[in-house]
Amino acid sequence: MRQVVLDTETTGLDPKSGHRIIEIGCVELINRKLTGRHYHQYINPEREVDNGAIEVHGITNEFLVDKPVFAKIADEFMAFCEGAELVIHNAAFDVGFIDAELKRLRSARWKSVAAHCGVLDTLALAREKHPGQKNNLDALCKRYFVDNSQRDLHGALLDAEILADVYLVMTGGQTDLALAGSDGSGDNEKEGEGQQQSEAGVIRRLSVNRAALNVVRASADELSAHEDMLALLEKSAGKHFW
Repeated sequence: MRQVVLDTETTGLDPKSGHRIIEIGCVELINRKLTGRHYHQYINPEREVDNGAIEVHGITNEFLVDKPVFAKIADEFMAFCEGAELVIHNAAFDVGFIDAELKRLRSARWKSVAAHCGVLDTLALAREKHPGQKNNLDALCKRYFVDNSQRDLHGALLDAEILADVYLVMTGGQTDLALAGSDGSGDNEKEGEGQQQSEAGVIRRLSVNRAALNVVRASADELSAHEDMLALLEKSAGKHFW
């Protein structure tokens, strides 16, 4: 399964008002593992950036003057995303801006995000898992112990990298599970045999021919002492469930 975790920065809040994308950041996941591949691009929006937006991401008009326009980077960007499931926090915002940029192209090849990619909205997922709580990216980082100490300002690539970590933890606990002594190259293991895929990673089962474990059972005296202790606890601190 190929996923692309994506974030954008923009000149303002509404593409219907003519606001444009100024930065795109993407990181690639395959089978829930970061591959190291990414896409990152600053874009000349051919318009002014709102002052309020600059306060959020720190990207100025002067910085964007010599950057390529969206039409110049559209093929490379869409080729990176094509066929993947896009993982986006508040997907309607980013997809709305990307679709507006693609519409301006009047391209015969690139029609819309939905025509080329699936979309998973992590904001909707977080609201389902944590109703009534804050579910912005900073709140999720705090909840799932994801380091966002470098996030003084919003940045598309940094936010995509942070979101990838949050998404993996939020949907599967550990992001990478490897049992000690296992590197995936067992002598007697065939592809698809003796493996179990989990959300947290690949768990390799022990051989069915392994030696039986030695089971040590409590003696009668130990069981009696255990019952006596439970009775004592019940009298001293109220009813317990064991």
